[in-house]
Amino acid sequence: MDIKKGLYYSEDHEWVRVEGDQAYIGITDYAQHQLGDLVFVELPELDSEFDAGDTIGVIESVKSVSDMHTPVSGTVIAVNESLDDAAETLNNDPYGQHIAVLKIKDQKELDNLMNAVDYEDFCKKEQNM
Repeated sequence: MDIKKGLYYSEDHEWVRVEGDQAYIGITDYAQHQLGDLVFVELPELDSEFDAGDTIGVIESVKSVSDMHTPVSGTVIAVNESLDDAAETLNNDPYGQHIAVLKIKDQKELDNLMNAVDYEDFCKKEQNM
């Protein structure tokens, strides 16, 4: 299981990379392993506003369909359109492929997310359940 330092992590297995007031959001290596081979990603619409925890899209694999949630509140300012034709790139490079970029509404929400060490511990506990 690959966990990158310098990112924020949610309990729903999304990662967040912050650049200024922008949050790049994707799924973790743990998530893509659990889902299996990805075949489709439903991206959020540009200019849509979401609160932390809202469903912003859907990820479909050969074995399941899962909602993707946003770990932070904000407005969608960009989406990774390359995933429309190549959802499987999330399997190959989950940290190199963001799904959406949000303009962050409240940076204090980042305090509710985990760092890499805490996320690794969270995943280990989840695997032992």
